[in-house]
Amino acid sequence: MNVLAHALLAGDDAGLRLGGAMGDFVHGSPDPALPQRVRDGIYLHRAIDTFTDSHPEVRAARERMPAHFRRYAGILLDVWFDHLLARDFGSWSDDPLADFSDRYRAELHAAEAILPEGLKRFLSYMDRHELPAGYAKIDRVAGAFAGLSQRLSRTNPIADGVPVLLAQSAELEDTFAAFFPELRAFASAWRPRRD
Repeated sequence: MNVLAHALLAGDDAGLRLGGAMGDFVHGSPDPALPQRVRDGIYLHRAIDTFTDSHPEVRAARERMPAHFRRYAGILLDVWFDHLLARDFGSWSDDPLADFSDRYRAELHAAEAILPEGLKRFLSYMDRHELPAGYAKIDRVAGAFAGLSQRLSRTNPIADGVPVLLAQSAELEDTFAAFFPELRAFASAWRPRRD
């Protein structure tokens, strides 16, 4: 899953949301100096990714990708699922998408002192493109794929992912509809209780 899903799946806990944002930028054990809820959020991020990658619906969606995209299917699907989540956000949250997105970025800015450098750079990108709300727009998804493609060291087809995903849009919407409620229930059950 991508940034919007991780933020939503953290529930109403700002520490978990912050840790969820850090999850792709922190490797190994989180710094023990980080607040406990932030460290929990990093672990929740990892648990969400593991659940997603091993889910039968998601595995089947990866297998349906054309052969030369399959190696990158996880990246493409993570962003595409955020697109589907953003597009239909009102089905998943009582908060308007733009408000949720603005509050989330504000929380990240308020915590800049403890953000990893990579996340600080990504936050700048989020601000420029009004993410995660911007993922509702296909052109922002295409832009995200172009950026991801350039950041990888080897030649890859990620920048050409939108037409491939659009060609499978009905199947991917069914995949998301079957999979995301299960992921949401998993994240809700996983979230540690507040002290």
